[in-house]
Amino acid sequence: MYDLRFVVHAPNGPRLGTLPHPLSCDTGWPLDDVPSLRLRYSAHALGADLLASPCEVAVEWSVDGQTWTEDPDSRFLRIKRAVNDVDRTGTAVYEMPGYGWQLRKVVLYPGGTLVDGKRAFLSATAGEILQTFLAEAQARGTALGLDWDFTPERDSADESWSKVLTIYYEPGLDALTTLINLSEQGVCDFRMQGRTLQVFNADAGGELDRDLASGDAPVDLRYGRDIVDAPDEGTLEDLANAVLVVGDDGFRVSFSSGATAGPWGRWETYVGQGGVSDMGTATLLAQAALTRAAAERIQRTRQITLGTARWLPWRDYRPGDRVLAPGDGGVLEPLRIRQITLVRDERGHITGNLILNDRFLERTVRLARRTAGIVGGSTAEGGSGARPAPEAPSPRTPAAPAGLIVNPLAYLDAAGTAQGQITATWGAVITDGGGVALTVGGYELFARRNETGAPWFLIAMTEATDTTATYSPLPVGQAWAFKVRAVNLGQRGPFSAEVAVTIPDDPHAPPVPSAPQLSTRLGVIRIGWDGLGAGGEVMPPDFHRLRIWMQDPLAPGWAEVGYLQAAGSVVVPGQPYGADREVRFTTVDYSGNESAPSPGAVIATVPLVAGDAAEESITTGNLTANAVTADKLAVGAVEAEHIAAEAVTAGKLEAVLTLSTRIVAGSPAAARVELNSAGLRAFNPDGVQTVGISAASGAVAIVGQFASGTVGRRIIINPAGAVDPEIRFYPGSGSNFARMYVDGDGSIIHVSGLSPDGTRRSAVIQRGNEWRAYVYDPATGLAGGGYTLATPSELEVGYNDINANLQRFRFTSAAAEYRGRWSYSGAEAGLIMFALNLNSGSSYSNIGWGATLLSVPLCVVGAEYSSGTGASTLSMFVRSRTTSNFGIAAATTTNTGQPVVAMIWAWRQ
Repeated sequence: MYDLRFVVHAPNGPRLGTLPHPLSCDTGWPLDDVPSLRLRYSAHALGADLLASPCEVAVEWSVDGQTWTEDPDSRFLRIKRAVNDVDRTGTAVYEMPGYGWQLRKVVLYPGGTLVDGKRAFLSATAGEILQTFLAEAQARGTALGLDWDFTPERDSADESWSKVLTIYYEPGLDALTTLINLSEQGVCDFRMQGRTLQVFNADAGGELDRDLASGDAPVDLRYGRDIVDAPDEGTLEDLANAVLVVGDDGFRVSFSSGATAGPWGRWETYVGQGGVSDMGTATLLAQAALTRAAAERIQRTRQITLGTARWLPWRDYRPGDRVLAPGDGGVLEPLRIRQITLVRDERGHITGNLILNDRFLERTVRLARRTAGIVGGSTAEGGSGARPAPEAPSPRTPAAPAGLIVNPLAYLDAAGTAQGQITATWGAVITDGGGVALTVGGYELFARRNETGAPWFLIAMTEATDTTATYSPLPVGQAWAFKVRAVNLGQRGPFSAEVAVTIPDDPHAPPVPSAPQLSTRLGVIRIGWDGLGAGGEVMPPDFHRLRIWMQDPLAPGWAEVGYLQAAGSVVVPGQPYGADREVRFTTVDYSGNESAPSPGAVIATVPLVAGDAAEESITTGNLTANAVTADKLAVGAVEAEHIAAEAVTAGKLEAVLTLSTRIVAGSPAAARVELNSAGLRAFNPDGVQTVGISAASGAVAIVGQFASGTVGRRIIINPAGAVDPEIRFYPGSGSNFARMYVDGDGSIIHVSGLSPDGTRRSAVIQRGNEWRAYVYDPATGLAGGGYTLATPSELEVGYNDINANLQRFRFTSAAAEYRGRWSYSGAEAGLIMFALNLNSGSSYSNIGWGATLLSVPLCVVGAEYSSGTGASTLSMFVRSRTTSNFGIAAATTTNTGQPVVAMIWAWRQ
């Protein structure tokens, strides 16, 4: 027999005894909160003296009366009592919080340098934050009996912490408030084991997140055996199908869930959040708000019986576990235990109840945690409130920010495409580079693809008091690096250390679909779907298709028999009469996430008549008008040869044909053309869609090769055998095509056909951080001619070949330069530079330019003795310039016998 007993311990001390005769007790164990015990005990009962002074009471359970167990969160503090002196029974009521309530008495002291009066925790784990509270408190002599088994590096399950925070706390904030807030932000889960605080990574599938609803022996709580009452309380108070998001600098945007109007039409809600100025973050906040407000809010309470139950609290399940329990309509579904309550009455009879969350409510909890991380900038209550206006900053170089953390999330844009969003948080800069106090003017956040040489982009700027920034959209699945710096009156400080994160894809499957709607005639099963989730919710924007599964209950094994992309129905032919068929659905989104199965439905096919009719015994004369309709004809029963020529005319067809199912030409599961309520689709022999025409928008999507012709000058898009998405341009004859394609990093590459002699091709490459046009040798892939290169740091124009004959102009932010050998031959030469050896004398004429130029150039000349010692100065000037030659003269005669080197620079205007 299941029973509870109450064991008294001295405060932080040994066991004192038991309380054998409680009048009643009510014990509640919530998840991620402080448990409570309400105990009624008579002053005349044995053991009452143990409660006369403050003590600890442990609640233990047993199923045989021999072995007793104190489970987590079962140690309570006797700190509050109520008595009535005129009550002759001497009954006292004790209200006791769990042992962890003492964390309220552990407060944060200033300790070291404060930032705007707050204590900073930069890139800190939950373990580091909480251990700081506890260790410093115990060093002051506070809460000496409280222990913990986590460290700054690892949680209580000896797992590395999965999240870090940059956060600021006001001195005086208590540890319990901090712990609960960290839990609300999805950083951790927690409980007490006796006097030891245990903290775990949140939603990690461990001690506080066990899945007992699946596997070979799930914990299934059933009506009559485990559950005797199942009250549900529902409210529409929070219902809304539109939301207005208001952010900074006039940023306003509204969103609609797309759901049909509620009982009273459109209802709206509001999200106001400073710091939001990008569409991605606004979309995340709006989707979270609309999800929470999408349907009736239901609290599911299940009253349990312990006398006949197969599964017992604490022995078989505990708060945080997922179990199978009756949900909507009494159907078993996975539900998470949010609280266990056990009540023991005066006769020792124990009853209890469970508060359960379904998938929808659990997803709402996760969304609330995610939203708290966005709007709070990874800070807890008391962490990032308003700050005093800073004084005018002085023009000094700020120090580098510390503690940069970046939290990436995925969201769905208006088209249902998964996009990435980040929330970055860093430590405030309060000094310059030399450590002198400084008030900065703001911050700049930069990002780039996490690739060597990728350019950095400024993505956000914040004010001096704001150390959190958001940005979107970013492509999912890519790694991005981030860094931040402080700015002070235009003086920019050094960057923080870089932080790299991978932008996650959408991890959430669509809602579980509603149950199939089945009907049958002539061995044909019609399977219908209303387009909604099991709870009546609308499918999200990234919904792709509903998969339809069927099995023989007597020979289990699910097989996919069709799909739908919107509300509608499909027909499954060829099923034997009288044979049961079980049908269920799953939903899939564009990211490949698949929902759990819907509730199943079973149907057995039936014939139209009791037995087969004799051949030709039923003629048209035996049929009344409209006796044979579409749903009475088996698939394939009426073929072309059964219809006389011109028997079906336009007059026999209604003006509009509305499809409630699909029309298939070809194999239903292989190569086919299919018309359904979503539009027209074509599939290849592997069942992969190749053509799609949307009935809603008329948009055309073509998968596979598309050609403008088969011969001659033509374009082929996505040619068969191509590795990357590609377009080919063919000439009038032959196969010397040019092509354009996109590679794995999003670069666009244009490649010409071969040159007439077959030795050269040209290419143009466009990347986010590079633009290049060049000629190359297709046999070797090496450079073979002129090129142009543009990057964020330079521009080059030049020539390069296999023999390393590199000549180029190069332009950077620092200088413009030419590298290579300079040639000035030819009549069109515009810039002429050469040196000339001259014999001693005072004038020199008829010095040739090297060619007859198109115009007379301007010229300057410099001279020096090529060897020996000459005059202290050697002055020369130019005269008699023509298109073919020029002359120079010296102001004084050069030293006899001393050769002179003249250096000429000339140019044509």
